[in-house]
Amino acid sequence: MVAHFCIKCGARLGEKEIDGKKRLSCPSCGWIYYKNPLPTAAAVVIEENKVLLIKRGVEPKIGEWALPSGFIETDETPEEGCIRELEEETGLKGIVKRLIGVDNEDSSIYGNVLVIGYEVEVKGGILRAGSDTREVSFFPINEMPPLPFESHKRVIEKGVKITEKTHTPKD
Repeated sequence: MVAHFCIKCGARLGEKEIDGKKRLSCPSCGWIYYKNPLPTAAAVVIEENKVLLIKRGVEPKIGEWALPSGFIETDETPEEGCIRELEEETGLKGIVKRLIGVDNEDSSIYGNVLVIGYEVEVKGGILRAGSDTREVSFFPINEMPPLPFESHKRVIEKGVKITEKTHTPKD
């Protein structure tokens, strides 16, 4: 979504070079429209060398497999958003063990999306498809279905490496 009018004074925005980038800004009051990425949180649950995926029930990429994930709400931390999305989409309750990494990706609907991936440990609940998912299942890491989001692939790869390091017996 692109702004066309100033949120401070209502004037039509114009394009201007600011900080080395072309940005929309207000010629009347100087307000600058900074188009920032939308923050999301993704849960990476790995159990017995299997990763938890959901089949998306909403666009973008409806009907395709992805990590349990979604937009972080204004009144919650990224960790809280991750745990909320996990429960909404899979029926499972969990706790965040650690940050895996942060990635980003362009969405055909939302523009640039910031993906914050967390390793999550399941602490209860019943595995079931949730409000905006069609199916939910664990897949062997080396036999996952195609994922539509490159950011999810990268987060899973990082999560697998972290899990291998922390669960490998030390000599």
